Amino acid sequence: QVQLVESGGGLVQPGGSLRLSCVVSGLTLDDYAIGWFRQAPGKEREGVSCISSSYDSTYYEDSVKGRFTISRDNTKATVYLQMNMLKPEDTAAYYCAAVFDLDRPLLWQYGSACHHQDYTYWGQGTQVAVSS
Repeated sequence: QVQLVESGGGLVQPGGSLRLSCVVSGLTLDDYAIGWFRQAPGKEREGVSCISSSYDSTYYEDSVKGRFTISRDNTKATVYLQMNMLKPEDTAAYYCAAVFDLDRPLLWQYGSACHHQDYTYWGQGTQVAVSS
């Protein structure tokens, strides 16, 4: 069974930092892109950051550029999202998700590789709250 398990969420003050982890099992991580998505109450799910399988590519939503960093460790089958300079508007449930990626090189080239509709395996989510 494919499993994605997120951890690292919590409550922080504005300007603080969190590191989210996503441990993946049941698939060959080398072949899959991993994305971090978030959804706040009453808002659409959005792609925060995604990392490619083998194209050395990443995507960041504009509002998190310069603050968040995505990375992966295929040996540990883990993807991380380092979140710095957190803002109240970052408050949301954060999900990691995976999609087979070896047939998606053009999406990375076009900047279209981090749409939640395309991702097929999902974790349960972890809550991030940034106090105002």
